[in-house]
Amino acid sequence: MESSEESGAPLRERLVDVGVELVLAEGTGALGLREIARRAGVSHGAPRRYFPTHRSLLSAIARRGFEDLAARFVLALAPVSRPREQVRALGLAYTGYALERRGMFELMFRHDLLDGTGREPSSAGPRLRESTRPLFELLTALVSRCGAAEPEVTAAALWANLHGVAQLWAWGSLPLALEDGPGAVGVERLVGAALDAHLPEGPR
Repeated sequence: MESSEESGAPLRERLVDVGVELVLAEGTGALGLREIARRAGVSHGAPRRYFPTHRSLLSAIARRGFEDLAARFVLALAPVSRPREQVRALGLAYTGYALERRGMFELMFRHDLLDGTGREPSSAGPRLRESTRPLFELLTALVSRCGAAEPEVTAAALWANLHGVAQLWAWGSLPLALEDGPGAVGVERLVGAALDAHLPEGPR
């Protein structure tokens, strides 16, 4: 165990890597400090050198998720130009990420486990808020370009709608509710319905 700690490998990143692997495979319940240290091959006290609190380590793991989501947003926006099409592309990227990486998606929004307030120690890395706020600002800007009267409020309501679609679909609630409905109702149609509910009529 000590040999892993004394190696030249960047322990801080290794701990985060292990946390990402754990949350994707086993969910947020597996992210104990001791378990992360054990799987990283270090003593249970080693993470404290880089992460003063458990919350700061979980925040660093969640930050990886937001970085991944931001990269997916860039890819989703590349082929489209109209604001409404861009909002739809973000909605599909968001729900797609939620269904593909369920453990990470859950952690990213568990602010009872994370420090999203900007109070986490700077030694633990960039503030989590610096990774999350730009994504909401991007959605707000696109919603504004769609002509919404209160872009930030509308963006927040749309985000809540999309998040609910993702969670309820992942839990099986929406597929169960819609199984007897007309036609094949999937996540893509629900994203479209969310846009129709929140954005003003206009060019698509």
